[in-house]
Amino acid sequence: MPRVKGGTVARTRRKKILKLAKGYFGSKHLLYKTANEQVMKSLRYSYRDRKQRKRDFRKLWISRINAAARLNDLSYSRFINGLNLAGIEINRKMLADIAVNDPAGFSELAKAAKKGLKGDLTPSPVEVTKAAPKTAPKSATVDLESLTVAELKELCKEKDITGYSALKKAELIEILSK
Repeated sequence: MPRVKGGTVARTRRKKILKLAKGYFGSKHLLYKTANEQVMKSLRYSYRDRKQRKRDFRKLWISRINAAARLNDLSYSRFINGLNLAGIEINRKMLADIAVNDPAGFSELAKAAKKGLKGDLTPSPVEVTKAAPKTAPKSATVDLESLTVAELKELCKEKDITGYSALKKAELIEILSK
């Protein structure tokens, strides 16, 4: 049996690697072997750093919140604990944005956190509250067909119906129409 050279297949495979190595320094973008090593390492770095980026942003948000909280005479941990005790649910990304762009609003949140730490849990109109989920009006003329599955499940939750989590839309409508 004659020997078959892998000409076009091998060339396209090598060209693909060299194209990925475009812009690398020295022989890393010229020679296939070194380019392949660097591309494999670069792909490992990119996979790792996609996870790392999420950690880095969380650290940045926490440091911004801490700086703004300290301007309001609170540490970061006491600020977050106060918000939890006050019943204010807001994520760190939004808190960091408020800290940077709206210092007055952040100081109101800090006041609410201080009240939460003291145990004075009377709600004030300034507090940030969780947005109410979109649900249909609670009248008898609700068109169940027009609602989404999530809204139907929310209605089941409000009516204290159990075992609705794995049901399909038609089954949910049937249960709610009873």
